[in-house]
Amino acid sequence: MLDIKGLLVARGEGAQAHRVRLNELHLEQGEIRAITGESGCGKSTLLEAIGLLLAPQQLNHYRLGREAVDVRQLLAENQQPALAALRSRQLGFVLQNGGLLPFLKVRDNIQLPRRLLGLSSRSRAVEKAVEVLRLEPLLDKYPQSLSIGERQRVACVRAIAHEPQLLLADEPTAALDPHNAQRLFELLLSLVNELGLSALVVSHDWALIDQFGLPRLGAVNGEGETRFEPLV
Repeated sequence: MLDIKGLLVARGEGAQAHRVRLNELHLEQGEIRAITGESGCGKSTLLEAIGLLLAPQQLNHYRLGREAVDVRQLLAENQQPALAALRSRQLGFVLQNGGLLPFLKVRDNIQLPRRLLGLSSRSRAVEKAVEVLRLEPLLDKYPQSLSIGERQRVACVRAIAHEPQLLLADEPTAALDPHNAQRLFELLLSLVNELGLSALVVSHDWALIDQFGLPRLGAVNGEGETRFEPLV
């Protein structure tokens, strides 16, 4: 589902530059992995590069999805329309700030990815997620009337609404109380399994990661560079 080798992405310039390196990552269909490390080490940068929001300085191999699309070639040829189509259809994002559109009600925010792709409005995965996260009373509200935690729960449902092949979640439980954080993790694991997705989840909540037995991609910090490697 996801196969990456030799990824290097940098932020900043000169003495302020910080490199983030991923030598190898392979995710099978239905597999979820946590990305961990101290604040500022580059976890979000890594997620953005994998999510095609940042162009890497180096990339040896990148295949995505059941069709094993050659992402490295698309990047090398600067095929922006094809990359945009890949992001919108194959990837699902959960951002730290939720990223909901303030002028759309909750139900319309959730449905937006499906509408943009011309998919039917009904989705068993969405209905299950709304039920598990208890979002029914919020569907006709606007984002500004929600708490931060409620917005994050809605953002998680929107991220899987179009049933992407790879889910990328940046601190999805940061604004949630322990009970809802656990419910959200349970939901993510269930949907990844049922829909045959793969998922990468950035998280500081190591206790929750350990509770669910998620394998980790951990940060190894060096001078001016962070390398992410599987932790045993």
